[in-house]
Amino acid sequence: MKNYIYIFLIAMVPLIELRGAIPVAYGIHAANPDFSLLWSYIIIAIGNILPVPFIYLFARKVLEWGKDKKHIGKFFTWCLEKGEKGGQKLQAKAGRGLYWALVLFVGIPLPGTGAWTGTLAASFLDMGFKKSVIAVIGGVILASVIVGVVCTLGFGAFFGI
Repeated sequence: MKNYIYIFLIAMVPLIELRGAIPVAYGIHAANPDFSLLWSYIIIAIGNILPVPFIYLFARKVLEWGKDKKHIGKFFTWCLEKGEKGGQKLQAKAGRGLYWALVLFVGIPLPGTGAWTGTLAASFLDMGFKKSVIAVIGGVILASVIVGVVCTLGFGAFFGI
């Protein structure tokens, strides 16, 4: 149970998210074959998606509030700039296909993309709560498939040697 809580928490961490939690789950599974990868995926997806509504509804407001504060201002300003830049890039490239652009932005596992950044960008673009959450969930599913395939191939090759 401890390992499931561990990967759940990793999946909730910004910038790490499921891209870090899935490889950890594969590592735990390699050391303990009784550790279920199927349950791991479900728990990781829930951990990655759980913060999304809160990010959409509150993160922008909290970041705006904190950008002028002495100790947290620089970090909050960086987060605001990251969200604004992500939103602008998404809007510029996607035009009317913004929903699918958000799915791909969240789903392609590159540094700086993911549920946290995608949701923040969607809030800056005023995409709408329901549409944003559904797009982010689709992106999380896509990212989990991609990371899972890479881990399966990578760990399989590693342990085959």
